[in-house]
Amino acid sequence: MNRNLWLLAICQGLFLTNNVTFIAINGLVGLSLAPLGWMATLPIMGYVVGGALSTALVAKTQERFGRKRSFQLGLLVAFASALLCAYAAAQYNFWLLCTATLVAGYYNANANLYRFAAAELAQPAWREKAVSIVMAGGLIGAVIGPNLAAQTRTLVSVPFMGAYLALAVVALVSMVVLSQIDFPPTTAKNVAIGGRPLSKIMLQPAFIVAAASGALSYGVMNLLMAATPIAMQQGRLPFSDVALVLQWHVIGMFAPGFFTGHLIRRWGVLSIMGVGVALNALCIVVALSGVALQQFLFAMFFLGVGWNFLFTGSTTLSLQTYSPEEKDRAQAALNFFVFATMAVSSFASGVLVTTRGWALLNIGSLLPVAVIAASLLWLKVKTPRKV
Repeated sequence: MNRNLWLLAICQGLFLTNNVTFIAINGLVGLSLAPLGWMATLPIMGYVVGGALSTALVAKTQERFGRKRSFQLGLLVAFASALLCAYAAAQYNFWLLCTATLVAGYYNANANLYRFAAAELAQPAWREKAVSIVMAGGLIGAVIGPNLAAQTRTLVSVPFMGAYLALAVVALVSMVVLSQIDFPPTTAKNVAIGGRPLSKIMLQPAFIVAAASGALSYGVMNLLMAATPIAMQQGRLPFSDVALVLQWHVIGMFAPGFFTGHLIRRWGVLSIMGVGVALNALCIVVALSGVALQQFLFAMFFLGVGWNFLFTGSTTLSLQTYSPEEKDRAQAALNFFVFATMAVSSFASGVLVTTRGWALLNIGSLLPVAVIAASLLWLKVKTPRKV
C-alpha cells in the first residue's frame, strides 16, 4: 500500500456515498413524483443509462487527458448534476430529475474506473490486493451514505432536496482528495500505440466470463437493492430501517475488500467467485423467507458480500486479458456491459416490485445467478491451469 492508493480508496468511498444516497432516495422521490407507480425507479435507471452512454466518452477522455484530469472532469459533472437534482426536487419535476440523474451517469462511468486505476498504483504482483483495498474504501459510503440521506432529507422544506445539496458538497470534498493523488502517466505519448482490436480481446474466454460475471453480479445486486426501499415502504417499515438495511448492505459490499485480494491469491479467482454465487443464492433464500426487518437486513448483507467476491474477482480476472495499450478500450467495454445490465435491472426493479411484488422479483434473480455459475464452470473446465 502507498499514499496514492489510500487517497484513491477515499475517493472510492465518496463515490459510493453518492451511489448509496442515490439508491436510498431516488426511488422514493421518483415514487412521489412519477405519473405512474411503475416509473418510480426511472431516476435510478437514468443514473446507470447515463453511465452506459458515457463509457465511450470516458474512455476517450482517459486516453487523451490521463487518469487525473478525466477523474476531475467526472467530479465536476457530479457537482453540477447534484445541484440539478436538488432543483428538480424543488420544482417537483419528475422528468427533470430523470434528466439530472442521466447527466450524473457520466460521473458513474468515470468513477467506476477507480478500481482499474488502483492496479496501476501498485506493483504487478500486488494488483489484486490494490484493487481489493481501493474497493474497500466503499465502507466510507456505507457509513456516510445512509446517514447522509437520513439526516439531510428534511434539511429544507422540500423532501430530500437537502440530500442532493449534500452530495454537491461530497463532490467538492472528493475533488480536493483527488488533487493530491499522483497517477502514473497514461497519455498516448507514454504508451505504445497499437494493441489488438477490441473484437479480438472480447473473444477470449477469460474476458467473456469477466464481462458476464461482472455485469450480471452488478445487475442482480442493483435489481434487489433498488427495489429494497420501495419494498420496505410497502411493508410500512420506517425510513430509518431503510437506511440501516442499506448501510449493512454496503458494509457487506466493501468490508471484505480488506481480505478479498488475499483470498484470491490463496484460493484462486474462480473459487472466490464461486463463493460469491453461493452467497447470492443465500440472499434470495433469506429474502423469500419473509418481509420483516431482519430478513431484509440479512438478505442485503449476503448480497453485498456476494457482490464483492464476484465483482472483485471479475475485475482481477479481466486484468489478465489486455495489455497496457489496450486498457482504455477493454475497460470501456467492461463498464458498458455493467451499465447496460444495470439499466435493464433498474427499470425491471421498479416495474416488478410495484406490479408483481418482492417475492417474484427475487425468484427472477435466480436466472442470472445461475448463468454466472455456469460461466465460471465453463471457464474452469476450459482453462483449469490458468485461473
